[in-house]
This record gives sequence, C-alpha cells and structure tokens, in this order.
Amino acid sequence: MLSADDCMRYCKMEFYCPHCNTRLSPCETPPFHIGDGLGWGAEVMFVCLNDECPPFVNGWQHIEESYGHVGSYRYMRLANEEKGELMMVGNKMAFTGSVLDPEVIMAANHRYHQEKEWVEQLNTCVEEKNLTPVLGILLDEKSSLVNKMKASRMLVPLNDLSCIDALRNQQYTDANLEHQINQAIVELLQKNFMKECPDCMEIVKKKAAKCKHCGKNLE
Repeated sequence: MLSADDCMRYCKMEFYCPHCNTRLSPCETPPFHIGDGLGWGAEVMFVCLNDECPPFVNGWQHIEESYGHVGSYRYMRLANEEKGELMMVGNKMAFTGSVLDPEVIMAANHRYHQEKEWVEQLNTCVEEKNLTPVLGILLDEKSSLVNKMKASRMLVPLNDLSCIDALRNQQYTDANLEHQINQAIVELLQKNFMKECPDCMEIVKKKAAKCKHCGKNLE
C-alpha cells in the first residue's frame, strides 16, 4: 500500500502526453497487467486523461472495426521508463477514480496520525480526565473497530456526562459497539443519579417528577 510520502512524491512528478502535451495524471495501477496477467512492477502509472487526446478520440472507431468491442486508448507510462505506450480502456471513466489527489492524501494522513495519537492518549485519559481522545475515536467513522471498542470501555471510568449527547447522535455500524456504548451510558446515568427524559432525551435528576426541559410528567 502506498504511503502518504510516496503518494506526494508521485504527485510532484511531471510527465506529458506526446500526443496532446497534457500533463499525465498519477494513478494507482490495477492489480494485474491487462495483457499478460503479470504485475505492472510499479505502484503508480501516469495516464493521459484528456478526452480530446487523438488516440482516445480515434480509438473508439478503430477498436470497434478491428475487434468488434467498445473501447479506446489512453497513453500511459511508468515513472521509471523513458517511453510510454497506448493502453486499451473500456470506457471514458477508466482510471479517473484512481487518480492520486494530494489534498485527499494529506487529509487521510492527518486523520491516521490523529487516530494514532488518540489511541496513545487512551492509556492516561482516565487519570487526566481527558474525554477528547475517547470521543475523537468514537465519533470518527474511519477509526478501527478495535480502537472504538477500547475507547468505549473508558466511558464509565471517565464518568463525564457531557459525552452522552454526542454518542446518542452517532450512528454505529457494529451492533456490539452500539450495545457497549448504550450500556456505558446507562451506567453513567445510574452512577450520577440521573436519567434521560423519554420525550426530549435531555438529562434530568433521577428523582425528577417533571422534565425541566420539555415539561413531560416523569412519574
């Protein structure tokens, strides 16, 4: 898998199509070579994605007349090769979804390092009364399930009711994680002699006869 540094290095490389002089786009290579089933020998290929490029424009008719298939050609080359070649593609969208985007790469890299930092902080979050790494992991959709489960086990020891609203408004794709979080919320409320209003879901005292937020009778 490409590292963020490798992706950025490829994004800075400049190669141009000899047919239209368009700068080639760095794209992650397919898992197999289209022609012989072998690997490409590179993680990234540089592809001309200009729809006005002559080989792409003229290739549709050539492939239909020669092979009876729908397709065309895009120019591509590898970083370690002097010359490129025309590669057959089956549709206009080929490779457009695998272009390396520097902004996306940097954002993903930042998120990865942020999660790593939060995981390290879980070891001391209870003694430091630091809810931030716990909520950070639990509310980040891309955090791993292992880290989410670990973070959810810190909720009761932290004993901070301010986490409940955020956790209630989060959607969970794993039933076990959702159950563990819901159980933690129940324990937190019981531990602090509080409860949730069944109508407005605001937190009130356990012995309250009426919700101070919406006025619902709680007896």
